[in-house]
Amino acid sequence: MTSFYQLSATSLSGQQIAMADYAGKLVLVVNTASHCGFTPQYAGLEALYKKYAAQGLVVLGFPCNQFGKQEPGGADDISRTCYINYGVSFPMFEKVDVNGAAAHPLFRYLKDALPGVLGGRIKWNFTKFLVGCDGKPLKRFAPISTPEKIETAIITALKNPGE
Repeated sequence: MTSFYQLSATSLSGQQIAMADYAGKLVLVVNTASHCGFTPQYAGLEALYKKYAAQGLVVLGFPCNQFGKQEPGGADDISRTCYINYGVSFPMFEKVDVNGAAAHPLFRYLKDALPGVLGGRIKWNFTKFLVGCDGKPLKRFAPISTPEKIETAIITALKNPGE
């Protein structure tokens, strides 16, 4: 079976990034969208990132257009929303599919490890996956789980990196 650290993805600026670059970090993977009711969660995700980055948290944003066509633009449009409108400083990646035959391998891996209530499917934008400092998927959070509501799980995982 593939491990988290064997996977890679392309950044919003077009660079290939290995998940192994995040070894030893607590990683929060989020499928995002610029025109969604949950888009304001960018601000909360950025706040978590800034608050816990020094302790080992990294947030990885993956834009997706599979839910209500809420991420229709290209990299420039996504950049404007993330960086200008919400001040995002955490890594953003190119637009991906999270469900179906063309789903990105990272999301196939995470859905297999943490299937959720819809089995192997992601329900909507801003589904979040917390991956431990050892690369093992720990917990999945629904889109309605705001960044503020998942802070306790982040604190616990940072205090207990091997659990």
